[in-house]
Amino acid sequence: MEAQETELRGTSAGEIGKVVKDRGSGLKENRPGLNRVLVMVSEGSVTVVRVTHEDRLARFGVGWPKPLFAVYGVTVEVLYPKKLGGRDELLEDFVSLVTTFAGRLYGMRSAEDRKRLLAESGQCSDQDRAA
Repeated sequence: MEAQETELRGTSAGEIGKVVKDRGSGLKENRPGLNRVLVMVSEGSVTVVRVTHEDRLARFGVGWPKPLFAVYGVTVEVLYPKKLGGRDELLEDFVSLVTTFAGRLYGMRSAEDRKRLLAESGQCSDQDRAA
């Protein structure tokens, strides 16, 4: 993340108002950093959102932020835009989709395992486990 910030700062022609960092997975739609950016855009406190790669903004479904931001007069600058087309782009979308589902599946399994272990240790009731 520090390298990305340094790159973005070094290539910026304008004033940098705020740097927003998200440590969470780009696969999740509800990330604190993304939510902060959405609030800043809707409040009109930014005019440009800069990222190194589009997938830093949203790993999957990256097409929706640009038109939304444009409604508020905010542009999105991507330092390294995708130069894919045809088969390569389709393959990348497929890999992103599989990665998204795998991440959610592992997250669900992990949550179920935690509940099971808590129930077995007596720290969680079977009723809580069913919820």
